[in-house]
Amino acid sequence: MGKERPVVVGIDIGTNKIATLVGSVESPTQIRILGMGLEPSQGIKRGVIVDLAAASQAVSRSIDRAERTSGMEIHSALVSLAGSNVSSMNSKGVVGVSGRVIDEDDVARAVDAARAVAIPHNREVIHVIQRGFNVDGQEGIRMPVGMHGYRLEVETHIITASTASVENLRQCVQAAGVDVSQFVLNPLAAGEVVLTETERQMGSVVCDLGGGTTDLAIYIDGDVWYANVIPYGGNHITSDIAQVLRLPVSQAEEIKLQHGMCDIQAGSEREYFTVRPFGEQDAVQVSQAELVEIINARVEEIFNMLVQEIKRSGYDGLLPAGMVLTGGCSQFPGIRQVASRVLGVPVRIGKPENLVGMTDQLDSPGFASSVGLLRWAMMMSEFNPGKRTPRPPRSDQRSMESGETGLRKLWEMIKVFLP
Repeated sequence: MGKERPVVVGIDIGTNKIATLVGSVESPTQIRILGMGLEPSQGIKRGVIVDLAAASQAVSRSIDRAERTSGMEIHSALVSLAGSNVSSMNSKGVVGVSGRVIDEDDVARAVDAARAVAIPHNREVIHVIQRGFNVDGQEGIRMPVGMHGYRLEVETHIITASTASVENLRQCVQAAGVDVSQFVLNPLAAGEVVLTETERQMGSVVCDLGGGTTDLAIYIDGDVWYANVIPYGGNHITSDIAQVLRLPVSQAEEIKLQHGMCDIQAGSEREYFTVRPFGEQDAVQVSQAELVEIINARVEEIFNMLVQEIKRSGYDGLLPAGMVLTGGCSQFPGIRQVASRVLGVPVRIGKPENLVGMTDQLDSPGFASSVGLLRWAMMMSEFNPGKRTPRPPRSDQRSMESGETGLRKLWEMIKVFLP
């Protein structure tokens, strides 16, 4: 019999949609989609749960559909995380090695030292990402295991989120009978499927334009150097259309999808569509140019916020590969041109690739984070390919192993004094 392929599950909980994907690892670069469950979001605003009961029911329906289409029962999954409650910081950890060969335990101790930073009691560490190592003053080391040295230093990027928001999200998923293996920040998940290795190394930005938030992650030298979330997205564009044209939000969303464009130079004064504003008995004609002007103003504002966020990170001069746009709002005609003009860097639209199976609906930038969760789970499953439930990623797994090793050593010392 052939070796059983690892099965991975991701639940992308967004402001507008909830996508549950089930996939099997075909190869180190390819995933077969076995099942999918799409459901409109409820009880979620700007990536944060505002109605726990409604959100739990929507998540449960999405999981049920994925189980029916895949024919498999879901017990655990990776879950996406967004929301304005996310923040990040850089931290260094230093340990002594005593002039011997560096092993995994030394790396784990260094990461633990970097992780031991003061954070508010109401925040929780989501990711501890290793950016690079320094052995006895030698910088730029990717992995020091096996090297000889006396002093090991690690640079990490720590991403935290509000404990309350994380726990509410965990309750939503657990109410459907599914355990959360790990939370993954949206732009980190999207980066796994839209970035090339060259873009990761040279310096680039992944920008996930969602319904309630805009998430960004800066990649330099192959690792994440900065990540943050801006609490503005496509729903704000819909709100602008509804307010300016005095329309119901549902009608404004429909107009945005049918006639929306970003580039103000592409709007036509000669093309019209009809709407029925509040208080009007008859339909009113609106030019496409007016709609484009409304959309363009908000889109430029979001990209100007991104410019300020990138400058705040301090890495604005280290991004020659530019930006990769993903998310549902990145499908606006002309948005790439607007982004490139505002940011002054090359911009391209990124979507999932190297997928087989049920992929018809997934061939879109709007599902980059959803598929990215499967890629993230696939990387985790490399530790134990035969196990269906993936183990924690590198940083967290090493911390766990370090703790277990420390307990074993402490027990050995205690046994010496026992009769």
